[in-house]
Amino acid sequence: MNKFAALLAAGSLALSACAGPALAEEPKAAPAATRVAKETKGLKTAIFAGGCFWGVEGVFSHVKGVTGAVSGYHGGTKGSAAYDVVSSGATDHAEAVKITYDPAVVRYDQLLRIFFSVVADPTLKNRQGPDVGTQYRAAIVPMSAEQSAVAKAYLAQLGASNLWSKPIATKLETYKAFYAAEGYHQDFMLKNPKHGYITRWDAPKVAALKRMYPSFYRATFLKDAG
Repeated sequence: MNKFAALLAAGSLALSACAGPALAEEPKAAPAATRVAKETKGLKTAIFAGGCFWGVEGVFSHVKGVTGAVSGYHGGTKGSAAYDVVSSGATDHAEAVKITYDPAVVRYDQLLRIFFSVVADPTLKNRQGPDVGTQYRAAIVPMSAEQSAVAKAYLAQLGASNLWSKPIATKLETYKAFYAAEGYHQDFMLKNPKHGYITRWDAPKVAALKRMYPSFYRATFLKDAG
């Protein structure tokens, strides 16, 4: 299901069925990870898929220690990594965000906690919020052996926590390729703060980040990240 068609020649966006009826998302205080990430010094890369990439990028762009956030497509092929094609749900891509972060400020396990607290419902399969389709699946894409071990342990911890009434559906995906999305998708929340989708679905996620994790919240949006 498309959130939007491509940019119109006049520069406006065409609203599609993305804002259709859906249950409201509620933040959930995910537990601190028992398996703490042991990361070496220097910037690291991580990929998160959790529904519409606007909100994923928007939240991480407000997290201290995140130095880059790029919306794009994980998986699939380069030739079909285009929004209008990916939106068909037939390309094996997931809308995802590639971030760079400083583990001296925010560790990978802490990013996972933020992700599952305010970004994605881990019990939903091939959907988040009003968006339905395989391209909106929630997935963790480890970029190192340490990230893989931490993410696997954290998903097991979430499953045993009984915070959710349904089983955990989020999966680990082996990294294939990441393709940056079209320019108009980058920094979308910053550029379109009054857009209906943003105010309904994504701004509340940033507000939840500020409320639930004030020590990690950065007021300024990480503009032109990545």
